[in-house]
Amino acid sequence: MAEAGSASSFSSLRAYARALRRTPERFWERAGVVSSVDAELTDVTSGHGATFKRRLEWYEVVGMGVGGMVGAGIFVTTGSVARTSAGPAVILSYLLAGFTALLSALCYTDFAVELPVAGGAFSYLKITFGEFAAYFTGANLILEYVLSNAAVARTFLSYLVSVFTTRGADSWRIRTAVLPEGFNHLDFAALALVVVITIILCYSTKHGAVFNLVVTMVHLVFILFIITVGFALGDIKNLTEPELKSSPGGFTPHGIPGIFTGAAIVYFSYIGYDAVSTMAEEVKNPGKAMPVGVAGSVIIVTAVYTLMATSICLLQPYDQIDTQAPFAMAFKSIRGWEWAASFVGVGASLGILTSLLVSMLGQARYLCVIGRSHVVPYWFATIHHWTGTPLNATIFLGFWTGLFSLFTDLEVLLDMVSIGTLFVFYMVANALIFHRHVGQGHKSLLVTSCFLCVLTVSALGFVLVWSLNPGCWWGLLLFGSLSLIISIVFYWSVAPTAHEPQVWQLPMIPIVASMSIFLNVFLLGSVKAAAYKRFGLWSAVAVAYYILYGVHATHDAAKEAGNKGDFLILQSFESDMEMDVNVEMGDSNFELTKVMSQEGHYLSD
Repeated sequence: MAEAGSASSFSSLRAYARALRRTPERFWERAGVVSSVDAELTDVTSGHGATFKRRLEWYEVVGMGVGGMVGAGIFVTTGSVARTSAGPAVILSYLLAGFTALLSALCYTDFAVELPVAGGAFSYLKITFGEFAAYFTGANLILEYVLSNAAVARTFLSYLVSVFTTRGADSWRIRTAVLPEGFNHLDFAALALVVVITIILCYSTKHGAVFNLVVTMVHLVFILFIITVGFALGDIKNLTEPELKSSPGGFTPHGIPGIFTGAAIVYFSYIGYDAVSTMAEEVKNPGKAMPVGVAGSVIIVTAVYTLMATSICLLQPYDQIDTQAPFAMAFKSIRGWEWAASFVGVGASLGILTSLLVSMLGQARYLCVIGRSHVVPYWFATIHHWTGTPLNATIFLGFWTGLFSLFTDLEVLLDMVSIGTLFVFYMVANALIFHRHVGQGHKSLLVTSCFLCVLTVSALGFVLVWSLNPGCWWGLLLFGSLSLIISIVFYWSVAPTAHEPQVWQLPMIPIVASMSIFLNVFLLGSVKAAAYKRFGLWSAVAVAYYILYGVHATHDAAKEAGNKGDFLILQSFESDMEMDVNVEMGDSNFELTKVMSQEGHYLSD
């Protein structure tokens, strides 16, 4: 589909100025416009050109999930969290973050089975809260992926250096006095790695999946070695006794707040399963592969993370754990096991390779689907006819990932990644409840909206109490119990809509999703203030872009489609619309009903 639909607003400076004057009106029209599941499925094949090819099996999805998570997070965050935030209780931080990730993963899985498209959270928000909420979440997703991938790429050099020398990774980076601190160590190895991964992903998803599966299996051998040696050579007293007398002692040297702060940071380690949800459009049997692939990989990874965190805490006192390459440096500190540091460094480097591959695959597919909606130029939605990959989106985001990995230090990247991840997972959990109990028929709209608001307020209340009085368990008991009780009451009293998946559905959706909301809001409260400043700045940029370009582009696309019928029109919250159109997608026929209410209308000038 050509992007001719945007010509009326962008054909000339005069036309654009006229469009800007109508921004409030268009924002009001477009921001709340929602799509339907059938419309999203139809949109996959409605555009001209190639589409994704369904080539992946369930075990390749599991491999992608495990490779995407284990490949980076445990090697990136464990050292800094154990050293500065949680101490040996980093073990509990991983368990808490893993439980929260599992709840979010289940929410993703429910959506992915019903809506097996490449858009992930963007598509899920688009069919529930509308265009603007989907775009805003998608913008944060894109930034999250770019920054997290840049962070992982910079860690690659840290472990690569540990193979050859005890000197830090900064000794291999080029320092420049021109740039400010935090952005002045140039990492050309990270840039080169991003370029190589980008080339692989441009070539073929299937070949990338096979490559990931093989490398992940080899990587798991290295991980098994780390866990076995850590438990065999470690000293249990390291779990409670620091090396330096000036360091606080005990299993939780920084108390319960340190565990939660650590959980908010190590949540970065679970980025990867959401990327797996973007492959739903390339999986042969989404109804089977997505629940196993997404939820199963999170459970496996949580167990691996907990064992690895225990291993490193047994090998060294927490105040001696290296923040850049903790596992490799831990072996260097053990007499007779210095050789193992190189072994671990090679394994970690392989893991970082798979993590980058999966995450960069996911970020391109998010941008591709956002392009289909015309919020960003449709050029990003183009699928190459020969490779079957979103070539333009892959190259564009590969460029920005490489640029950030070249300049930006790890600590600056990690803080921003955590807040973006938690925000997106919070939104998906809200969207699942809303979709199941409201849908496009607006059934139980007021009750469900109030329920979601009370859940968020309850979680914020706990955050406030905890921040004023860290370790206050009565706050958790009060607000946690309140959230659980209202969730149970809502579950029993408000019937879900008829929009239920026929293959697989998450049981007790309001209860599971509300737990995800509560924990994600709490972890958001544990993120540093500086991260919120960066988050606010990026959000302002994203909103400005939507006002200056996105709302006008989608307005023109909707007007064009209303005249020519190129794709299904989105439904406004103010209009009830049902659709009845026969759409052929591959070997399946989707019956859609198109009956507009008296007040329904296509959006146009």
